[in-house]
Amino acid sequence: MAARSPLTIGVGVLGYAGVARAHLNALKKLPYIFWPSPVDFRLVGIAGRLAESVGAAARRYGFAYAATDWRRLVDDRNIGLLINCAPNDGHAAPCLAAAGAGKHLLCEKPLGRDAGEAKRIWQGSQEAGVLHQVGFNYRFIPAVRLAREMVQAGDLGNVLQFRARYTDDSLVDPSTPHTWRQSKRAAGSGVVGDLASHALDLARFLVGEPAGVVGMSRIVHPRRPVSPGARQTRRVDVEDLFVGALEFANGAMGTLEASGCAPGRKNFLTFEVNGTRGTLLFNLERLNELEVYRPAPRSRRDRGFVTVLVTERDHPYGGTWWPPGHILGWEHPFVHQLHHLARAIAGEVPVPPLAADFQDGYRNAVLCDALLEAARTGRRVRVQHVTRNT
Repeated sequence: MAARSPLTIGVGVLGYAGVARAHLNALKKLPYIFWPSPVDFRLVGIAGRLAESVGAAARRYGFAYAATDWRRLVDDRNIGLLINCAPNDGHAAPCLAAAGAGKHLLCEKPLGRDAGEAKRIWQGSQEAGVLHQVGFNYRFIPAVRLAREMVQAGDLGNVLQFRARYTDDSLVDPSTPHTWRQSKRAAGSGVVGDLASHALDLARFLVGEPAGVVGMSRIVHPRRPVSPGARQTRRVDVEDLFVGALEFANGAMGTLEASGCAPGRKNFLTFEVNGTRGTLLFNLERLNELEVYRPAPRSRRDRGFVTVLVTERDHPYGGTWWPPGHILGWEHPFVHQLHHLARAIAGEVPVPPLAADFQDGYRNAVLCDALLEAARTGRRVRVQHVTRNT
């Protein structure tokens, strides 16, 4: 029987720098890594603020045209998928307009600057009947996927505790210039939306829904230069540090830390899951490894944690890239994420539960808002459970 021809869908990308580069790399790699892909993504338009830079990006990646107004992507009938990598305050309007034009959506996290904005984006996209996915790319790391499979299979017994830290040193230096990420108006929050949102998504992905939170936050450097070396400064009104705790609806408990002021940490996302029969430990800076502890027979003297190199053919995504032992990098989960969306567009799989859709993005924003409220009030904040498709 002849193979079914892939769907052909035009792609528009909003953004060309930062995380957008990982999405652009995924668009280039997908066709030959997951061959034949169920969807042939054709690079139509790319948009960004600076004409010279976005024009260079269009030539570099092979887009038909560049634009400085995202509305051109929305109005283009040749585009069926919008990948939104804009700053946080550029998520709502393009996504809602694109959904209204019948375009599928892949939007970077956090979906909205707060839960209200995220809910509007989710509900508008849902009503438009388009597929929607949030860029929580760490769900697509093979070691994270293996951790989920082990938890769901009951290998750890009943989950008791979840610990997560996401820290880097990007904000340590007080001379680091002010950006949109230090503005509540543009970003919504600081390290909570930027870093803790990833940890919260993994908490939900691995353990379940949090039902209550507590927390503390701090702005370490209240003012930053407006540009490199400038004497003029601008006020910082979002948090540089956050420490909190989670109570899950299933009875598990958790801790959560997020910081941009951790010297020496570059992209340090780590989580630990403790169950009644074992423990899992993951570190993004060693993303091909999963530390596993399950009690050995008492007669064994070498009992302890085992480091699993998650590259074997029976591991998630094993054999897709390289032979066993040949490791992957930070960019590869973006390819996995895009392939999942391609399969969803082709009708082969649903977006959730393996990927995050806009309802997950909304739920994540509810939790981020609760963490910020807990830090502001010094009180424990209850979080209403939101069932899927309500």
